Amino acid sequence: MSDLQQEVQPKGAKIKGNKPVNQLEAANRFIAASAHQQMHDQRLWDLRKKRDAQMHLIPEWEALRDLASDIKSHTLDHLADYLEEFERNAKANGVHVHWAKDAQESNDIITTILKERNAKSLVKSKSMLGEECMLRQHLEEEGITVIETDLGERIQQLDKEDPSHVVVPAVHKSRTDVSKVFVKTLNAEQGNNDVHYLAETQRETTRPYILNADAGMTGGNFLVAETGAVVVCTNEGNADLSANTPSLHIVTVGIEKIIPKMEHLAVFIRLLSRSALGSPITQYTSYFRGPRKGGEMHVVLVDNGRSTRLASQKFKAGLKCIRCGACMNTCPVFRRSGGLSYGSTYAGPIGLILSPTYNAHKYRNLPFASTLNGSCTNVCPVKINLHEQIFAWRETLADEKELSLSKRIIMTSLGKLFAHPKAYRMAVQTGDKVLSYLPHFIVYNQLNAWGRQRDIPQPPKETFHSWYAKNYMKKGKADE
Repeated sequence: MSDLQQEVQPKGAKIKGNKPVNQLEAANRFIAASAHQQMHDQRLWDLRKKRDAQMHLIPEWEALRDLASDIKSHTLDHLADYLEEFERNAKANGVHVHWAKDAQESNDIITTILKERNAKSLVKSKSMLGEECMLRQHLEEEGITVIETDLGERIQQLDKEDPSHVVVPAVHKSRTDVSKVFVKTLNAEQGNNDVHYLAETQRETTRPYILNADAGMTGGNFLVAETGAVVVCTNEGNADLSANTPSLHIVTVGIEKIIPKMEHLAVFIRLLSRSALGSPITQYTSYFRGPRKGGEMHVVLVDNGRSTRLASQKFKAGLKCIRCGACMNTCPVFRRSGGLSYGSTYAGPIGLILSPTYNAHKYRNLPFASTLNGSCTNVCPVKINLHEQIFAWRETLADEKELSLSKRIIMTSLGKLFAHPKAYRMAVQTGDKVLSYLPHFIVYNQLNAWGRQRDIPQPPKETFHSWYAKNYMKKGKADE
């Protein structure tokens, strides 16, 4: 039996009300489960490599990214106009359009729609907005059964976990982990971790729910203002079944998902799946322009903080995101710490800039879970300046006094030291000399976070400043 089969899947961050999420503690537990950590890292890096392979097959790739970014920027600058255009055209197509200012209002609207039609069961395709609004939990409290139909989402629902990735929700689980979940919840065969068997087990147990559901729900990858259409991209066909099998189809979608015209859609379709999974296109790209014959279709347009972000020039660019997950696949921190360690709906680089907008105190540690290497920005299909926004959030959190006490003390002390060049140089020279003689146990202690996983390099014989002063500056001019 392999290490991965024997190793227990590490769980995510421990949520304690509104207390700051300790991403580091959860990440350390994930790293300690070395077989899972290596599997997770390799899976996501494979997606990154496939993305790169697809990129090199398209000579106009960078032009597509530029165009996609420009389209999104233009749309955000005229968001109200395009949303109103979408509403007019969707209503003309026979669609009911609702507006929700926040998660609570969105959940209430959907609950009212379902209760007015006496719907007791809902089959749901993957929707990160639904996760963001905690929709499933809300509906279940209202006595409405919700079944996730996406394979990864269903695995996570059965295991009572949140999705760990925006595209591949159960990427942190091994086939053995999934088998154990299905044995407990779906009466699967003990010890059978064959992927085909597991997928078939989920499919066979979920299809009856779809056939008998009172309502279906999907998210929306794109809204086309010109036609009033909702576009959903999936690889399993479950969104089409959820939307078309029940007579009632509800779409929940963020207001930033709007694009102006059908001609613009082609740009994003070419970028989305290539960036997410390294495939030329999703298996199913579905266009919903109206209800099925004899049925109803409702679209709930959700703000939930997006207007506030829209008004912020510093963080507005985050609204360009098309939820491809490319930034997660390339991020060295995300790949090695697992999505659940972030303790928020959105993890990885995009989560570092989105989560604090919902609750700066609770998610104040997340923007520091980054090396600022810029790889996320390099792969983003809509060219969001992710690493710059992560850094900007660090500044914002510092200004809002949301840094921990220890970090504030350290940063204040270093700030004063760096503000006085002579004192800084003296501290460097003293530190270099002291490090050469201090015992190992004194240097590598609990206060030295850097030294927990790496050796401190040997101090140089002389600093650059002293070398430069000795070789290029006149005596007495070194400190000017």
